[in-house]
Amino acid sequence: QLQLVESGGGLVQPGGSLRLSCTASGFTLDYHAIGWFRQAPGKERQGVSCISSSGGITNYGDSLKGRFTISRDNAKNTVYLQMNSLKPEDTAIYFCAASIRSRCGAGMDYWGKGTLVTVSS
Repeated sequence: QLQLVESGGGLVQPGGSLRLSCTASGFTLDYHAIGWFRQAPGKERQGVSCISSSGGITNYGDSLKGRFTISRDNAKNTVYLQMNSLKPEDTAIYFCAASIRSRCGAGMDYWGKGTLVTVSS
């Protein structure tokens, strides 16, 4: 069964940091572009960042804000999202997704179930 599983979410105070992980089972991430997305309560899902199979990064406008960094570790079949200087408005469910293509921009085909990040004191 093909799966993407997010982990690392939870409660963090404003200004804190968190690292999310996205691990694949049933397939290898090496040849896929992988993206992170988020959806806050009452708002549309928005893209955060995407990384190609070769390591090229695409950031989606204001969603990154210079505070989030995407990376991948193919040996662990995992993609990460490092989040720093977190703000309450970053509170959302964070999803990872994989494209059947190696480059970003072609849409996503496999989706995880999401992990909740809550930024609050």
